[in-house]
Amino acid sequence: MIMRKNLKFLIITIVAVFVTNVSFARTYSGKVILGDERFEEYLPLLEGKRVAVFSNQTGIVGDKVTGSKLADALADYGGCFPEHPVAVARQANQPVQPVAVVRQANHPVAEPVEATVNKSTFDEISRIPFLEPSVPGGKIEYGQHIVDALIEKGVDVKAIFSPEHGFRGNADAGEHVSSSVDEKTGVEIISLYGGGSRIPGKDKTDKFDVLIIDIQDVGLRYYTYYITMHHLMEACARDGKQVIILDRPNPNGFYVDGPILDMKFKSGVGWLPITTVHGMTLGELALMINGENWLENGSCDLTVIPCLNYTRRTRYSLILPPSPNIKDMRAVYLYSSTCYFEGTVVSLGRGTSFPFETYGHPAMTGYSFSFIPRSLSGAKSPQFVDEVCHGVDLRHKPLTDIWAEKINLEYVIDAYRNLNMCDKFFGKNNFFELLAGVDWFRSMIESGSTSSEIAARWASDVETFKTLRTPYLLYEE
Repeated sequence: MIMRKNLKFLIITIVAVFVTNVSFARTYSGKVILGDERFEEYLPLLEGKRVAVFSNQTGIVGDKVTGSKLADALADYGGCFPEHPVAVARQANQPVQPVAVVRQANHPVAEPVEATVNKSTFDEISRIPFLEPSVPGGKIEYGQHIVDALIEKGVDVKAIFSPEHGFRGNADAGEHVSSSVDEKTGVEIISLYGGGSRIPGKDKTDKFDVLIIDIQDVGLRYYTYYITMHHLMEACARDGKQVIILDRPNPNGFYVDGPILDMKFKSGVGWLPITTVHGMTLGELALMINGENWLENGSCDLTVIPCLNYTRRTRYSLILPPSPNIKDMRAVYLYSSTCYFEGTVVSLGRGTSFPFETYGHPAMTGYSFSFIPRSLSGAKSPQFVDEVCHGVDLRHKPLTDIWAEKINLEYVIDAYRNLNMCDKFFGKNNFFELLAGVDWFRSMIESGSTSSEIAARWASDVETFKTLRTPYLLYEE
């Protein structure tokens, strides 16, 4: 039995390395370099090819920005939070060891050196909304969108595929998004959230030879961009099209947590048998989709262009909202814990400037904090619109505490006990189960279990998944 398992692991590894084309990163030090910046690696693959692009507003080449407090503050740390050893070394004026970003490599990563880092400054910065300039009237200048960059370099871009929230990223969660034409380039935009099947038909794949994927994910099972990627890979495998992923860091890539999805709860907020927080980039997850035979049409012709200087210890900061209601880095980190409120009667702050950073309900008592959801762009019909909700403000919780807690169900448990609504707390459908991915969350909460006790039940899932994903990892721990 052991020999069979070892043989399977060896075969998977060989397939991942040799059958799947991966452009391995060279050894660099310093700032994280995204896959889309590495033109020399993928432009030769596009010569004479018709190209489609799967992206949205986050597909900025290099994520270059000026005039942002967050960007300015992180510049001295090479684009990462000070806990990252490269950042700490740089801050202390110590030499930075080069980091090799290659599969299964055992190259040393720079160890933290003694340095004074003002973490409270970063706690403050994490609350600054994306898109906010350093000073009133300041200007933010972003880099080129991947579609514009490709066209400028002579690539024949035939179509753009857009995910949930649309190509410009301003639609509500789950909202119907129509296909259209990009005004700037005249390229056709094909919505994969326009109703009907979300796997493109052959009439769509006939438009291109190569699909480029460049989109910012946040690394959670119920964050839907990876599902759209899976659908596109399915179509490309079916119709013999090449897929090239321009990889991006996972801002929640430093941990794995939560249960593996019970596939009886497979849905639009959970598509693959992975943990809630999987700790993988989209490139790594795509390798896993291929290697684990999760496509109905066999594996697709896949190439991943990895990031440089990224490791699983990197606290990579975004500079654009990946979706309308993820407005700052604190929301990125709290999302794994507060998103469960979507499957309850409790508001998580949609319709405010701080969704996923609070929770409340008109009937909750004993709290000094309150908020009023309003109809806003990206949250046109929020729960309890124009009503006063009483609850908890998480905007001042230290980042180090949020990171250490990982998925924290105490927020849901607190609201459940406060409202004393029993089963009505979870609403009229099974959306809570779809988010949880298992059927025992609810019963443990109802029986009085703590967040730690619930987490202990999924601990074996975490270890199982870590082992399963190992052959597909591109970046050092």
